[in-house]
Amino acid sequence: MSLLDSADTSTLPKLVFRNARAFGSGPAMREKDRGIWKTRSWRDAAAYLRNLSLGLRALGFRRGDKLSVVGDNRPDLYLSQLAAQALGGVAIPVYQDAIASELVYVLNHAEVSVIVAEDQEQVDKILSLRDQLPSLRWIIYDDPRGLAGTDEPMLKSLEEVLVLGAKSDAQEEFERELAAGAADDVAMIAYTSGTTGQPKGALLSHRNMIATAENYIKGERVERGDNWLAFLPMAWVGDAMYSLAVALVAGATINCPESPETVQRDLRELGPTIVLAPPRIWEALLTQVQVRAADSSAFKRRVFQYFKDVAERRELLQQDGKPVPSSLRLAYGLGEWMVYRPVRDLLGLRLARWAVTGGAPLGPDTFRFFRSIGINLKQVYGQTEASALVAFQRDGNVDPNTVGEPLPGLEFRIAEGGELQIKGPGIFVGYYKQDEATAEAKTPDGWLRTGDAAVISPQGQLSIIDRARDVGRLADGTPFAPQFIENKLKFSPFIREAVAFGDGRDFVSAMIAIDMETVGNWAERHGLAYTSFMDLARKPEVAGLIIEEVAKINATLPEATRVRRVLLLNKELDADDNEVTRTRKVRRGYVAEKYKSVIDAFYGGKDSAAVTMEITFEDGRKTTLDAIIAIHDVPGGSRARSAA
Repeated sequence: MSLLDSADTSTLPKLVFRNARAFGSGPAMREKDRGIWKTRSWRDAAAYLRNLSLGLRALGFRRGDKLSVVGDNRPDLYLSQLAAQALGGVAIPVYQDAIASELVYVLNHAEVSVIVAEDQEQVDKILSLRDQLPSLRWIIYDDPRGLAGTDEPMLKSLEEVLVLGAKSDAQEEFERELAAGAADDVAMIAYTSGTTGQPKGALLSHRNMIATAENYIKGERVERGDNWLAFLPMAWVGDAMYSLAVALVAGATINCPESPETVQRDLRELGPTIVLAPPRIWEALLTQVQVRAADSSAFKRRVFQYFKDVAERRELLQQDGKPVPSSLRLAYGLGEWMVYRPVRDLLGLRLARWAVTGGAPLGPDTFRFFRSIGINLKQVYGQTEASALVAFQRDGNVDPNTVGEPLPGLEFRIAEGGELQIKGPGIFVGYYKQDEATAEAKTPDGWLRTGDAAVISPQGQLSIIDRARDVGRLADGTPFAPQFIENKLKFSPFIREAVAFGDGRDFVSAMIAIDMETVGNWAERHGLAYTSFMDLARKPEVAGLIIEEVAKINATLPEATRVRRVLLLNKELDADDNEVTRTRKVRRGYVAEKYKSVIDAFYGGKDSAAVTMEITFEDGRKTTLDAIIAIHDVPGGSRARSAA
């Protein structure tokens, strides 16, 4: 029986009260504050939710109103969203690192009337924009540090709102509002990443969220009391699904780190049973392991490399369904004691029953590394418009080249042109105030157009090739999927970001942003002084290092799709500069236009490109940076010259 079949469990806030009745003193949420983990039980969470809802009601919040939260992951911010929903309102989480123009667009488009901000930094940001936010009535803050004694009339602390709620005599009205909540009410507006323009507000109902969570739990083992660390942006729909919907349905425990800077330490300390992280986090963890290995003694480096090779050989044999020789099993057992277990402990994954990566493709080499050392890493695939989850890999059937099988209750089909289309209970209601875009997103018979090029294997496994609009062909007709090449490049610990070009061209080229930390460590070990990212990226020695890395990666690529020419950017790709989204997806159209001079130089046979880069500060101010940047041929790239 589905939770949606009962009026008592048909919305997300109703599940909090169900869990309070069923699990009582069991842990619902934890937060690390000043080095101490503080636990909030389900009973405590329900009482907090009730008082906060009543406090919001006393401030005039009513059914249909919009409440936004901005800040790092905090139990109070999650409960603030649920409190708005309990009154029939809608939650709109926004990115805490969004610049002013992004915030104004989303908050105005959603007609937000109440904002719950984490701290003074976020309050100051909102106050600086209030003249541009005509719908805004209240700013409520969680952390009072720096805000005591403020006489701003639209400011209130969460503590004040809770006191208002505790003193309220509107208990019966609250119960009526909670009971009136229906599965098809809109629970939240999740704004898309905006890879092709302004983000769109996807309307997700309680039915969308709860049905998707239930179907996911049918295929993945999630148990009451399972721990995971909530450290990904609350505005990302994946966090909303796992940290709210799945946690509430399963009765799992959400743990919030002390700060973004302490995530790695808190992860090791907590030892979660479930881990969710996007590819950039797994790539960073791999880089951390590789840097530590490189910084160790020669003997330890040889030991690490030997057992790394052992683990990867074993993983490849297992993936191919071939027997593992006894000598390899013995070597792996020794490696478990000497290398694999210490690495898992270093990463905070010693207790992880399973871990997932999603939000963007993860390179198969990175994926295999973690699985080979004993981390049950699996891929999930989803979209904002499908309530975050579309497909996932089951235990015992994990292939790095697929994203697994469809969620139970979800249907797949491949349309003409190779686009994946899906239908099921998690498909969104529509885009807020954008009926035309909603009509474009769905087929006349109700299927969601994902925009992703995909194939389905005879075994029912789904493989995502790339965004359908990004898949192209080289001049000789060779298929060209830029994400595949970029993920290969990012397996190098020295490469942070890469953008590949080649559609309609004779060869593939790439712009590369170095990884400041790992390249910086390499430079220090080689006695190479530098002052900044730009200075480091322009060093000839660093160019040589990156070219060598690209040449190694080329050896794993088909001849036609090998990278022939590269340029090292003198800044990181930045969401504030519209080059990537807040979830680190490349905005290809914008990047191609912004760096047109680089593309022309790549395919014009030039040795350098003149680049004018616009840099955006947090307050919205902009400046430009002009530079002449060298272009390098990769060994074996004579074809690049002949093409000129």
